[in-house]
Amino acid sequence: MKDTQIPESEQSKELFAYFGLAVYYCQALEQQLTNLLLLTKLSQGKTPTEADLADLYQRKLSNSLGQLIKEIQHHFPFSEEETVQLQAVWKQRNHIVHDYFKERIQETFTPAGRAHMIRELKRFKNKARRLEIKLQGYCTEMYTKLGLEEEDLM
Repeated sequence: MKDTQIPESEQSKELFAYFGLAVYYCQALEQQLTNLLLLTKLSQGKTPTEADLADLYQRKLSNSLGQLIKEIQHHFPFSEEETVQLQAVWKQRNHIVHDYFKERIQETFTPAGRAHMIRELKRFKNKARRLEIKLQGYCTEMYTKLGLEEEDLM
């Protein structure tokens, strides 16, 4: 049986760091979707009290990325391109979190395989980060429009 020990090389550490960054930016995206959903509901008068808002916030924090994307699409006017980007990040995030290393384990044992995986994870991280920044901009616009400070919601 082949040895399945992953070498403790700098490249292995970099691979796992980029995996962590990919997951981190997906969670940051989830947070921005939660914020945007709450702000949208506030702007529509759908959260009458501060207690209702706090309760909704806590419930939404436990939603998955897919649940948040499906819900926000009913409340926020994303462009077709943004909708496609959200769907693509969601699909790729699920693959990375649930199947990436299971399918690619053999590549982790070679420098070329790890380098390829690092490039892939970097591209995904950058895509998720750009989308998160775009959503952060929408949230900032809504905070301003509603006359709120960002700390009011968190």
